[in-house]
Amino acid sequence: MAYAWTSDLETGNTKIDGQHKQLIAAINNLLDACAKGKGRDELKYVTEFLYDYTSKHFADEEKLQLQSKYPDYENHKKYHETFKSVVKDLMNQLNAEGPTIVLVGKVNSSIAGWLLNHIKKEDVKVAAHIRSTK
Repeated sequence: MAYAWTSDLETGNTKIDGQHKQLIAAINNLLDACAKGKGRDELKYVTEFLYDYTSKHFADEEKLQLQSKYPDYENHKKYHETFKSVVKDLMNQLNAEGPTIVLVGKVNSSIAGWLLNHIKKEDVKVAAHIRSTK
């Protein structure tokens, strides 16, 4: 089941929405590879991409939050740090155990679920705040 970009994921910030779309595309690429029996082959690439890209994306988001004096910046940053830690743990598990079906499932549930929930609940608040300060 691929994830679709829907209006409830839109923050209204073109840069952030574009980055979110790329993150969802990476997850969908993993799901597509799994459907074709190639999930294990894609796992290392996707986890590395997600770690690197979310680090850049989170830095961009946090910069916008600081510029706009977002009042919940500290908590939002903690969410980002927790997520990066989860991805790093999955990468370490991948390096230790190799690509397993269980790990593919973990990546899908831990990463995709977290990202979509975070965008819908937290990032839209940030975007609304940024819009209100302009």
